[in-house]
Amino acid sequence: MKWNKYTIKTTTQAEDFLSAMLDELGIEGIEIENNIPLGEADMAKMFIDFLPELPPDDGTSYVSFYLEDGGDHHALLKRVADGIEQQRQFVDVGEGGITSSDTQDIDWINNWKTYFHAFAIGDILIKPTWEPLEEENRDKILIEIDPGVSFGTGKHETTQLCIRQLLKYVKGRQRVLDIGCGSGILSIVALKLGAASVTGTDLDESCIVSTKENMKINRLPEEQGTFYVGNLIDDTELLEKVGTECYDIAVANILADVIIPMAKAIPARLKPGGIFITSGIIDFKEEEVKKAIEDAGFKIIEINRDGEWVNITAQKE
Repeated sequence: MKWNKYTIKTTTQAEDFLSAMLDELGIEGIEIENNIPLGEADMAKMFIDFLPELPPDDGTSYVSFYLEDGGDHHALLKRVADGIEQQRQFVDVGEGGITSSDTQDIDWINNWKTYFHAFAIGDILIKPTWEPLEEENRDKILIEIDPGVSFGTGKHETTQLCIRQLLKYVKGRQRVLDIGCGSGILSIVALKLGAASVTGTDLDESCIVSTKENMKINRLPEEQGTFYVGNLIDDTELLEKVGTECYDIAVANILADVIIPMAKAIPARLKPGGIFITSGIIDFKEEEVKKAIEDAGFKIIEINRDGEWVNITAQKE
C-alpha cells in the first residue's frame, strides 16, 4: 500500500503544539525530525555508546504525518493548515508550510530477513528458522534463531566475540548468567556446549519472550533456563533472584556505558575463579571498561578485537 507523507516545516518550539493539534484532528503516527543533540539523560535511557553526528541545531523541526494514498484529504489538510495558523498566536511556528511526498508501505519487521543467512563460528552453525539445513552442515552444533523484535542474530561482531569465548570456557555442566540476553542466542550457545543451566536478564520483556521461544525452537528443556526482566545495576530484588556466588560464567554482550556501572555487581554473582565475558565495547571505551572491571576485583585474562569492537574476559580472584 502507498501512503502520502505530509511534512510541516516548523520550529523545535512548536513541535509539541503541532503534535497535539494533529492528534486532536485524529491523525496518528506523527514523526518528528530535528537536530537537537541527545542529552545525558537520553543517553542513559537508550544505552548509547557514542552520539550520532548531527548538523548544527538551527531550531528547525520537521513534523510529518501519513495519510492513505488515493483518499480525498483536501478537507483534512485545510484543517491542518488552519490549525498551524491558529498556533501562531501561542508559539513561533516558523515557516509552517506543508509539503507532500509518496512512500511505500514496506514490511520492515520481516524485510531484514533477506540479509540473515546461516553462518558458522567454529563448530557452531547459527541458522535462521526459515532456512533449510544444508547437508554439509549436519555435523555442526546447530542453533536456530528467530530474533523476532529482539536483538541477536549472532551476525554482529560483539556477539561473535562472546560466542568464541563461550567455546573456550564452557567445559560442561557449568551454570551461566547471560546479562542482556536479547534473543537468547548466548544462553542457547552455552546450553548447546554442555552448560547445566542458564539464567538470563534483560530490560525488555519482549526479549524474555523471544529467548523462551528460541529455547523451544532449539528443543532445550524449559527447566534449563530461568529469565528475568530487570537491571542488575541497582535492582536489589533482581540481584536476590539471580543469586550469590552460584555461576561459573557470566556473559554480558551490552554497551560499555552499561558494563561500567554494572561491573561491581558481577563478582558477587560468580563462584571463586568464575569467568566474566564482556563485549559490546567500542574500541575507544576499552580502557574505561577495563578499569571498571579491575576495580570490581577481577583479573583481566584476555582482550580480543573484531574491527572496532572489543571483548574483555576476566576472572574473579
